[in-house]
Amino acid sequence: MTPNRQTTKTFPIEDRGLRKIRLAKGKHNTSGILPNFEVQNKREVSMIKSMTGFGKSICELPTKRVIIEIKSLNSKQLDINTRIPNLYREKDLAIRNAISQKLQRGKIDVTFYVESMVPDKIPQVNEEVISAYHRQLKNVTDKLEINNTDLLRIIMPLPDTMKTPQAELDEKEWNAVSVALDEAISQLDTFRLQEGNSMQKDVQLRNKSIEKLLEQINPYEKQRTEKIRNRIKENLSEYKSNSAVDENRFEQELIYYLEKLDISEEKVRLLNHIQYFNETLNDDGPVGKKLGFIVQEMGREINTLGSKANDAEIQHIVVKMKDDLEKIKEQILNIL
Repeated sequence: MTPNRQTTKTFPIEDRGLRKIRLAKGKHNTSGILPNFEVQNKREVSMIKSMTGFGKSICELPTKRVIIEIKSLNSKQLDINTRIPNLYREKDLAIRNAISQKLQRGKIDVTFYVESMVPDKIPQVNEEVISAYHRQLKNVTDKLEINNTDLLRIIMPLPDTMKTPQAELDEKEWNAVSVALDEAISQLDTFRLQEGNSMQKDVQLRNKSIEKLLEQINPYEKQRTEKIRNRIKENLSEYKSNSAVDENRFEQELIYYLEKLDISEEKVRLLNHIQYFNETLNDDGPVGKKLGFIVQEMGREINTLGSKANDAEIQHIVVKMKDDLEKIKEQILNIL
């Protein structure tokens, strides 16, 4: 028995800088088991992510509570903005690295709120500075014979009379805060995944709508060609002279004219882009930029269809395609 060969269909995307689409079908089923089931199932669970999200966690420490909030918005690149107390400022780079490894893209705002249960930063009187101020003022009052016994009221508003000790970050404390940071990042990532799931359903629905609209063009194509042929004949009959028209020459010119208005290539390329769009939605990792490039190619083909159509019914369908495509573009701006 001759073994079944693996068949591959190739759909080239021409002149747009996008790679070829290769849709591989599995081998024919000879054992009663669905072919490539594990691969198909794995691709189905892949979901896109939104770039907007929010995460929050609380780190309970013996003397304080640290509340970590992270929110993200859509952005072309990864843009991290941190608002953290001076105590954790030395860990700013570690915070940015933890975020960049998991969130990859978007405008990220990270805020640390610290609620101290005990006053750990009580200002202390700077005795040396106060004594220096007092000596100087006492010399002045003695020379000028000014009787001013309340020098302390004058001295205390002066600079550096009070000092606040700078606390040092304990490594155990940072380890606990780091765990809370990871939790907040995970919450935000889960939020992105949930919102991305809704967005994926919407863009798939719009993409399917464009594919159905493309199929609706087929019935109008034949009658469109006949309309063009009859219109040319009618116009020619009005302006032709008494001499007979060379039918062969007429057919050649007509074929040349119809070829310029032919939309079969645009339809094939648009269908390829639609299929490639669906494939890319199931790819692992960030796909937002790639989807944006595919949508640009779809827009070019739809615009060419509209300009070549020369038919009112087809142009109505093209307008509906453009409406769906614009809604896809709006969603893609927020896809990771």
